[in-house]
This record gives sequence, C-alpha cells and structure tokens, in this order.
Amino acid sequence: MKEISIGLIGFGTIGSGVAKLLQENRDVLEARVGMSLRLARVADLDVETDRGVKIDRSILTTNADDVLQDPNILIVAELIGGYEPARTFVLTALRNGKHVVTANKALLAEHGAEIFGAAYQAGTQIAFEGAVAGSIPILRSLREALVANRFEKVLAILNGTCNFILTAMDETPGVSFDQVLGEAQNLGYAEADPSLDIEGIDAAHKLVLMLSLTHGIRVPVSRIHVEGITGIDPFDVQMAKEFSYKIKLLAVINDSAQGLEARVHPTMIPRNHPLARVNGVFNGIYLKCDAADEQLFLGRGAGKEPTASAVVGDLVEIARNIAAGCATRVPPAGYPEDRISASGITDIRNVVTNYYLRVQAADSPGVLSKISGVMARHRVSIHSVIQKGRHTSAGVPVVFLTHTAREADVRRAIAEVADLDVVKEPPVIIRIEDETIT
Repeated sequence: MKEISIGLIGFGTIGSGVAKLLQENRDVLEARVGMSLRLARVADLDVETDRGVKIDRSILTTNADDVLQDPNILIVAELIGGYEPARTFVLTALRNGKHVVTANKALLAEHGAEIFGAAYQAGTQIAFEGAVAGSIPILRSLREALVANRFEKVLAILNGTCNFILTAMDETPGVSFDQVLGEAQNLGYAEADPSLDIEGIDAAHKLVLMLSLTHGIRVPVSRIHVEGITGIDPFDVQMAKEFSYKIKLLAVINDSAQGLEARVHPTMIPRNHPLARVNGVFNGIYLKCDAADEQLFLGRGAGKEPTASAVVGDLVEIARNIAAGCATRVPPAGYPEDRISASGITDIRNVVTNYYLRVQAADSPGVLSKISGVMARHRVSIHSVIQKGRHTSAGVPVVFLTHTAREADVRRAIAEVADLDVVKEPPVIIRIEDETIT
C-alpha cells in the first residue's frame, strides 16, 4: 500500500486532535483513501506534556527543522497559530517542495498574498479548510461544488464565542454582556483575553478568506469594516425580540448596486431566518446564489475534534492529489493567482440597508418631532418608532426602525441627533438584514 508521510508542527489542542484522528481512524482512512497516511514527525516546544494521545515518542522533536528538512515528509501541517514563526515555517515548507495544511486564519488573512504566491511558484499545494468554520466544509464547497455560481449574498456566523454570548443574552432577559462573557470563559468557550473574538477580528480574518473564494478579491483585514459585540445592551436584545429579530455577529458579503460589500458587525435578522436558529457555539453560513439559490451550512466552528476533522480532510485531499500526480488541480483560493484582485470593496458609507436606532431622549413634548425632523433632512425614512421604559436621569429610550437608508446619511443624521439638547446619551445603531422592509 502506498504511504504518504506527514509532519506536524504544533502539538497543542488541534495538533493532538489531528494525531489522535490519524491514529484512531487509521483503518477508515486507509479504506477510503487507498493509501496510508503515516505520521512521521511531530514538532513542538513541549514534547513532555501528556496530550492524551498514544504516540511513538521517537517521532517527537523540539526542532521544527526536523520536519521542514526531512525529504521523506511530503505534507506539513502547521498548527501553532499566530504570525511568527508560523509564517516562516509555512514558507520554508513550500519552498522545500512540501505541501502545507494549516488552520491559521490570521496568518492567511494577513500574509495570504505572500504564502499563496510561494505555493504557486513552488508548484505545491496549500489547504486551509480548518481556518474557517471548523468542521463545516464551506471553503471546499465554495471552491468546487458551487463553482458555477455567482454569490449574491453571504451572511455568516463565524465566531462561536460571540454566538454563545448573544444566544444567552437573547434567551435570558436582562443578563449583561459581561456576565455571559464570564460564563463563556468558565466553560472554555472564550479565551482569558477574548478581544480577538468579541471585537470581531477573528470573524474578519475568516471573511477575508471567504471573499477570495466567492469573488476573487484579496484585501487586508484593515479594509474590512469591523464592529464587535462589546456594546450590545440587554435592552437592545429585548427590543430586537419585540420586533421579531435576533442579534447575531454577522460576516457579510453582499454584491449590491452600491458595489461589493464586505463587513463584520452585530446585525438584527428576522427570527424566522435560517441563521436565527444557529445558536450557542455553532457556526452557520447562509449563501444566496444565482443558480443554486439558497444554501445553509451549519456545524461546530471550532474545537479540538471539529477542527482536526477539517485538517485531516485537507491532508487526505492533498494525498489523493499527490497519488494522482495533479498537485495544483484546484487553486487554493478558488481563482488562479494571476486572477486575484487586490481591490473592489466598497466603503461602508455606501452601504444601503435598514437600521435600528435607539436614542435616550428627554421625556418632554416635541422630542420625537425634533429627532424625526433631523432624520428626514438627511433622507432617513422612519418605518416605525416605539417609546419604551420609564423616565430616568438618562432620559427615555426611543427606538426607531428605518426604511432602507444609506450608511453615510444615517451617520450624519445620528451625529446631528446626538447634538440635540433633548438627547442624553450617544445613540445606538444596529444594522438590520430584513428584505421585507424596503
């Protein structure tokens, strides 16, 4: 039986999960693939800690070069995360003629042009299914199964930590963001420093990778409009429920009349939308295609076993290509490198959508007319308005839902509203994805 030798760099949570899957499902893999995937070398700075995996200790090393320079190892899995030394290891492997599998979305989002270019020049493969949505095979679906389609809209829940927090706030009236974040940390769903998750950066890294597959555009994360969920208030969560919405942190790609939009922010979606039923730590991706119509992908977006499943799937794909002698059969980013564009994203101020606006206003006559007058001057049309709650020192919350409006107009209107003497606090803005309101 033909054998493919694999080297792992990184033996932490994901690396040990990959090693365990290769060992425990060896018979299934050999039957399905028709060859043996042999774990030949595992490099990590710590090779003494018990990872709960039965492994031949002779293949463990603290020197990554033992993997990168071994001529018998054909595929290297980089599973240490971060930018350096991961970037150096990946580039070295590719330039040494080795194929690479990684789940490192931050590395590929920030250094994708260099890394994909190196793979192209070396004629080697790089696969990264585990970098986006864990066990959900969304990248392979975009790259191959749905290749005939134009992608009109992508709405994606790509961060399980944020989804867990927003689900808990929706299901437990009055519970605060900080309370649920603490619970998420206690359960291991959130890091001790959760900033990359709750500020939306993790989702933005994944959005950058998806954008290359859906539209052939590669842009830095700095070009993506990103808002996190730290400002979500229990009051707004409950108001969303009253309007039959749920708040989700969405990564959005929208091919609109205003241009191609790519953005990450909290969004209200109808409670009957397919993504509204994606709760807890699960991820979900909703696609609207011209030929395949609507598609929904749902599954575990992170964790040891789900991500290991995606990584091993990539290892198998590359091993099959090696056996067939067609290493670069499908471009890793879905488009040939010379067809990838570095521009094409419209500014967030050009986006046209619906908005939820909350204004803390004085409980006095004429307040609503003042606010609505400002909004009308800036071409922001009000769909509905509710005054909710009792008077406090911060005023009375007045909630507006708008018809579709241009982001730049909404921002100008809100800036002027904030300066009114009857407004006590900066207004709250949450975008809405609801095609029934125009």
